[in-house]
Amino acid sequence: MTRPTVNDIAREAGVSLATVDRVLNARPGVRAKTISAVNDAITRLGYVRDLAAANLARSRSYRMIALLPDGDSQFVQTLAEALTEAAALAAATRLRLDLLRYPPEDMHVLSNLLAGFQPEEVAGVALMAPETPVIRDAVRALRQRGIPLVALGSDLPNTGRDHFVGIDSHAAGRTAGVLMGRFCRGLSGRVLVIADSMLLRDSIERRRGFDEVLLADFPALDVMPTLETHGSADQLRRAVGDCLAATPDVVGLYLLGSGHRALAAFLRDRGLLGRFVVIGHELTPHTRQALMAGHLDAVIAQNPGHLARSALRVLRAKADRIPIDEGQEQLRIEVVIRENLPAEPREDQQGDAA
Repeated sequence: MTRPTVNDIAREAGVSLATVDRVLNARPGVRAKTISAVNDAITRLGYVRDLAAANLARSRSYRMIALLPDGDSQFVQTLAEALTEAAALAAATRLRLDLLRYPPEDMHVLSNLLAGFQPEEVAGVALMAPETPVIRDAVRALRQRGIPLVALGSDLPNTGRDHFVGIDSHAAGRTAGVLMGRFCRGLSGRVLVIADSMLLRDSIERRRGFDEVLLADFPALDVMPTLETHGSADQLRRAVGDCLAATPDVVGLYLLGSGHRALAAFLRDRGLLGRFVVIGHELTPHTRQALMAGHLDAVIAQNPGHLARSALRVLRAKADRIPIDEGQEQLRIEVVIRENLPAEPREDQQGDAA
């Protein structure tokens, strides 16, 4: 049986080839009744469009933008490298990625970057950022211009973003709560929580899940208010030092985001390494070393390669106005301890199941 063609669709719907082309490419100027007739014909015929061939025929290219915060976060740097690798693999499909960094302390710089993107130049944007009012407005304006946007790593649910690519942060926080409670089994005292910023949606959701588990299942542990460091190692040292000096019964430390190197340096300088149960997020060169040394008890991780490839796949699908494969784009939460620490990934390890 031969595959149906656009000519078959035109005959079935009783319209011209030009009209079919306009409907397939979502171009304006077609009445709703005609669009419905063409789509009904597509369904009846079982037509499946070869988008790769269609894009190649009309020399369509896709310029994607990834916006990541600047700074010394090892996870963000690992994600930047993964995005570059994913874009190199996708280059054969006429996809190009521009990776841009913005100062995390100035959301107006990021807002201005978003305001400068135009649909004739940019096919999609992947963004890792806090959901501040200025960013909500900038993302909504971007979407109104017809540019799809995916939130990367930390969700932006109130912006009208097209999709979120990342793990379930609430579930990750609950996982951290279970780990903290079990590693502290038999202990009573306080747990110190450290975050870059509680404006980040992933930090909010992680903290909420963490609190739920400790309150319900580990009442001997009292979770303290979150210390915000704003990505500053000096601020982390000051805040943690002041807190430990005023609170001698701290038994656990939970790092919601980055700051592992600064925290480890502080604990080492004070002779406190190994005194607390320490739970963190993301497998980076430093957290890998800390797990091996026994200075970090567990890490809740996600695969940055899968994160990067998923972001580009989703943006490509949104640009082409086709459905995404939800199963393929669902990222898995991984719990890493010293005993199951995976080997360092090789350059040829690209599978999404990893």
